[in-house]
Amino acid sequence: SSWQGVGTKNGKVVSLTLFNNNLKGSLPSSLGGLMHLEVLNLAFNSIGGSIPESIILLKNLEVLRLGKNRLTGTIPKTLGYLKNLLVLDLFENTLSGGIPTDLGKMKRLKWLYLSHNRLNGTLPNELGDMESLQRLELAGNDLQGSIPKNLSKLSKLSYLILSENRLLGRIPKGILSLPKLKLCQLQNNKLDRTVPISTGNGGTGLALLEFEGEIIDIRKRKGLGNLSLQGEIQTADTLFEDEND
Repeated sequence: SSWQGVGTKNGKVVSLTLFNNNLKGSLPSSLGGLMHLEVLNLAFNSIGGSIPESIILLKNLEVLRLGKNRLTGTIPKTLGYLKNLLVLDLFENTLSGGIPTDLGKMKRLKWLYLSHNRLNGTLPNELGDMESLQRLELAGNDLQGSIPKNLSKLSKLSYLILSENRLLGRIPKGILSLPKLKLCQLQNNKLDRTVPISTGNGGTGLALLEFEGEIIDIRKRKGLGNLSLQGEIQTADTLFEDEND
């Protein structure tokens, strides 16, 4: 017999898909006993408590969706050891603390959704090591400091959503000219108000940049070396952080 939302293969449970099921309570540490689990989707429920450390035992996990719940506590750094993970979705919970640097070990991860929590601290440089990353969504937290230059190594990134934080400083050279980048949202931070738009070879796929209340259709601005949102256009030399520091 089969249960709704439970997928099996060769008698082993490989998926638990119980999103939007009005589930309450907390995640049991016995979850780690489902060693063959590949998909765990419990998003859009009312699950509270913290993410159990035993989740590190789910070595085959490819999709972890716990978004839109009531999870508290910190993001376990052990999640970084789930080497097969493709999707990590923890958006709209009340998770606090920093983004663990160990997440940078997830070389296969395509989607990282951590928006609308209570995360603080700085953006780890190690996020730039997630070479398969296509979507990085960290909006609506309390993240501080500057945007790491390392993010300009994310050659597959198509969505970069960092709005509604307390980020400051300059947008690193290279990020807005990432080859696959389509949407970049940086508004409601404390970033410098001059936007670098690369005119280098290779071109950018960036279509929309949302920055401090302005939505800029990049496709109509091709050829501009840079774009200032305060009237004064600076040269590219002054725009970018010194690459040698």
